[in-house]
Amino acid sequence: MTQAESSPVTDLIDRNAIDSDGKKIGTVSDVYLDNQSGQPEWLAVTTGMFGSKVSFVPIAGAELVDDDVMVGYPTSQVKDAPRCDADGELSPEDEDALYAHYGTQDLSGTSGVQTTVDGDQGYDTSGPETDDAMTRSEEQIDVSTQTRQAGTARLRKWIETENVQMTVPIRREKARMVTEPVTDANRDAAMSGGDLTDEEHEVTLSEEVIDVSKKVVPKERVRLEKEVDTEEVTVDEQVRKERIQMDEGNDDR
Repeated sequence: MTQAESSPVTDLIDRNAIDSDGKKIGTVSDVYLDNQSGQPEWLAVTTGMFGSKVSFVPIAGAELVDDDVMVGYPTSQVKDAPRCDADGELSPEDEDALYAHYGTQDLSGTSGVQTTVDGDQGYDTSGPETDDAMTRSEEQIDVSTQTRQAGTARLRKWIETENVQMTVPIRREKARMVTEPVTDANRDAAMSGGDLTDEEHEVTLSEEVIDVSKKVVPKERVRLEKEVDTEEVTVDEQVRKERIQMDEGNDDR
């Protein structure tokens, strides 16, 4: 059994390997494939200080959880697995020891694990066999809007003083002397006084003066209204797309 070259299962490499409780075991460094079926069989997980140790764990039952690979075994069992040289090749003896440690058996009935993907069956990143079709997925941008408070607006009223000038007509009385001849119509009034006397007659004169008063009158009503202003906003995001290609090898005959 050897390491996998570029294939979908290599997407597992460099992901964190975690147990069923979400505890980190280590980091997936390689994926090992069966020699004959080409199916992924083992995950090589680096553990210990600075990843100095490599433990092998069955890929069967493993699944992707977010960006991590969750294996079906506790951390202690993985770290206590038999040590095998991670040199790109697992011998049948290495596999037997690993199967015994994890309490599983080689269901394929083959021996040894190879490094290249040359099987004719498809598989997904979780390990179980599928048919000869593969599903390609991609991310799509889902843009929505939500309303949030952007600010407040209020009406405020204050008093402002200004000078006002107006021109107002006013009237005043003036005295003027009017002379008229004595006639039969006014003779009795003219002869009612003495013959020759000193006399004064006083006339009261009136005038208009400006009287200024102020009163408050309503002039207009002001209220707040809201309107919606629409603008175009550009969203710039990166999306990931899976790509599928066929790698065709030559058989040595």
